[in-house]
Amino acid sequence: MAGENQKLAKEILEQLGGASNISSYTHCMTRLRVQPSDESLVNKEALRKIDGVLGLVEEETLQIIIGPGKVNSVTEEFGKLVESEGGIDLKDRAASVKSEINKKNATPFKLFLRKIASIFIPLIPALVASGLITGISKALIQAEWLAADSQIAIILTVIGGGLFTYLGILVGINAAKEFGGSPALGGLAGILIINPAAATITLFGEELLPGRGGLIGVLMAAIFIAIVEKNVRKFVPQSVDIIVTPTIALLITGIVTYIVFMPIGGFISDSITNGLLAVLDIGGAVAGFVLGATFLPLVVTGLHQGLTPVHLELINSIGDDPLLPILAMGGAGQVGAAFAIYFKTKKKRLKRAIGGALPSGILGIGEPLIFGVTLPLGRPFLTACLGAGVGGAFQAIYNVATVAVGVSGLPLAFIVVPGEVIYYLIGLVIAYVAGFIFTYLFGFKDEMAGEFD
Repeated sequence: MAGENQKLAKEILEQLGGASNISSYTHCMTRLRVQPSDESLVNKEALRKIDGVLGLVEEETLQIIIGPGKVNSVTEEFGKLVESEGGIDLKDRAASVKSEINKKNATPFKLFLRKIASIFIPLIPALVASGLITGISKALIQAEWLAADSQIAIILTVIGGGLFTYLGILVGINAAKEFGGSPALGGLAGILIINPAAATITLFGEELLPGRGGLIGVLMAAIFIAIVEKNVRKFVPQSVDIIVTPTIALLITGIVTYIVFMPIGGFISDSITNGLLAVLDIGGAVAGFVLGATFLPLVVTGLHQGLTPVHLELINSIGDDPLLPILAMGGAGQVGAAFAIYFKTKKKRLKRAIGGALPSGILGIGEPLIFGVTLPLGRPFLTACLGAGVGGAFQAIYNVATVAVGVSGLPLAFIVVPGEVIYYLIGLVIAYVAGFIFTYLFGFKDEMAGEFD
C-alpha cells in the first residue's frame, strides 16, 4: 500500500511540474490542495487521467481529489518527494502564501465563509464522535436494550453529551484564533455565554439566561474580543502587555456580551430556528424537495460550509436538527446517479473512477463523485439533484431529524432521532432510486464521457 501511495504521489508531482514548481500544499478530508508557482507547467489533463485521481477542482488552489483516508497517506508521500527533490521549505511559507491567495481570489463573502469553515471544520471529528455515541445510546434506550437509569447509559450520555455542553468554548477558541486573537481569550468569550453564573445577573429588569444567543453569540463575542485585544495591544507597553491587554479585552467584551451580544445573538438564533421550522412546516414536501435538490450546488460553490453553525444552533435551540437529513439526500441522489452511469457506460476508466468513489459517497463523503464524475459530465449532476430533491421531500414529510451533527449517507442513521431511523433509511433508498432512474433515463449517454476514453 505504501508503494502504491508513493507511486501515485510521484505521478501527481510529475504532472504538477516537479518539486520546484510547488509553492505550498496541504490536504483536507478528500483532496490534496496544491499551489503551483507556475500554472503553465501543470498538465491538468494528464492529472485527471492518473489512475487513483478521482477529479480535479480549480479554485484558489489546485485541488486533486484522491478520497478519504488515502489522501492522508498520499500527501505524506508527496511531501517526502517534494523535500527530497529540493523543493522549498513549505512550512515557513505556508501562512503567507495562503494569505496572498485569499486576498487575490476571494470575495468578501467567500472570505467570511472560509473563516466560518475554519472555525468549525477542526471540530468535525469531535462532533462526529460525540454525535455517534449520543445517537447510539439513545437508540439502545429507545429499543429498551439499555435502561435509561443504568450506569452504562449514564456513562454513555456523559461521554457523548459533554462536547455539546461546552461546545461554545471550543468555538470561541477557534474563532479568536481565526480572527487574530489569543485562543484562550476566545475560550473565555465562550464561557461568558454559557456560564451558569450569568443567571445571577439582572439587566433591564430581567435575569440573564445562560446560553442565550447560542453559538451566534459566542461567535460575536469571540470575534469581538480578538479585535479588542489587537487594538488595545497597539497602545500598551510590551512590559505590561501580558497583564493589561487581556484584562481590558475581557472586561470590555464581558460587558458588551451581556448587554449586546446575548440579546442580539438570541434574536438572530431565534429568527434562524423559527424561520427554518416555518419553511418546513408550511412548505412541507415542496420545501424538502427544494432544499434537497439545491444542496449539491451549494457544495460545489463552497457555500455549504456556512451551514454548520445553523445545524448546531437548531440542536441547541430545539434539541434536534430537521435540516440535516434533508440536505443529506444530496449525496444520496448522487450515489444513485453514479450507479446509473456505472451500469450504462462501456468506458472502463469511468467505471474505475465510479468504483473508487462510490464507497465514500455511500458513507457520506460526496466530493469524489461530484468533482470526479457527475459534475464533469454535466447532465448527471442535474439528475442527481432531482433525485436528492425526491429524497428531501420524503424526509420533510416525515419530519426526520438528527440529535447531533455528523457525516451524511448511511452513517447519519446512527444520529437520527430514535424511532425515525427507518424513515431516514427509506428516504435514503428513495433518493438512490430516484437519482438512478432520472440519470439512467435522461441524464447520461456514453458519448458525454469523452474525457474518460
